[in-house]
Amino acid sequence: MADPLVLVDGVTKSFGREVVTEVLHGIDLELHAGEFTALVGPSGSGKSTLLNLLGLLDRPTSGRIVLGGRDTTGLDEGERTALRGRSLGFVFQFHHLLPAFTALENVMMPMLAARGREEPGMREKAFALLEEIGLADRASYGASKLSGGQQQRVAVARALVLDPPLVLADEPTGNLDTESGAQVFELLRRVSERHQTAFLVVTHDERIAARCDRVLTMVDGRVLSDERRTPA
Repeated sequence: MADPLVLVDGVTKSFGREVVTEVLHGIDLELHAGEFTALVGPSGSGKSTLLNLLGLLDRPTSGRIVLGGRDTTGLDEGERTALRGRSLGFVFQFHHLLPAFTALENVMMPMLAARGREEPGMREKAFALLEEIGLADRASYGASKLSGGQQQRVAVARALVLDPPLVLADEPTGNLDTESGAQVFELLRRVSERHQTAFLVVTHDERIAARCDRVLTMVDGRVLSDERRTPA
C-alpha cells in the first residue's frame, strides 16, 4: 500500500493546567488518498478534538501527526498555516459563507487568501467548481439568497478550490433537511471519486456512516473500532 496521506502516531491531547484532563489517549491512525471515511461516536468521545489536531488547528500533547509525508511536530505557526492551506479543505455543519459576497466570490476566497490578490484563472476555476456542483446558474447570487443546501454545496466547492488531498468535514449535513443532506453527501462522494480526494466525515447520522468506505468509531478518547465496508 502507498504511504499514508495522514499518519497519526501515539497522539494524546490533554487540557487544563492545575486539573489536567486527557481527552485523547494514544491515537494511532492512517488515512490514504481517495479514502472516504466516517468518524462516529457519542458526544464527548473526542471526535472534534481529533479533527482539530488533524486540521492543524491545535497541537497534540504528545505523539506526532505526519501530513503528506511531513512531520508537523516541530513546525511553527507560519509553516503549519502554509501546510494547512495546501493540504486541507474544511467543510463545517454551518457553511460560514460571507453573505456580502456572491457564490462565485465565496468559492474564490481561499485562493485570494493564499495569493493576496486576484490572479488570472481564479474566476474560471471557481466557476468550473460551481458547474461541477450544479450551481453555475447561481454564481452571481449573493450567498444569503441561496437555500441552505445550496449554501452548503458552495462551501464544498470552496473547500476544494485549492485542490487539497484531504477534506475534513464536521457534520456537513447536520444542519440540513433529509433531502438536502442526501444531495450534499452524494456530492462529497462524487467529488472524492472524481478527484481521488480523501474525506474524513464526522457524523452522528448512521445512514451517512453506512454509505462510507470506512468507519472509525471513537469512545472515550480512543478509536474503538476501524471497519472497512462496502457502502450501502
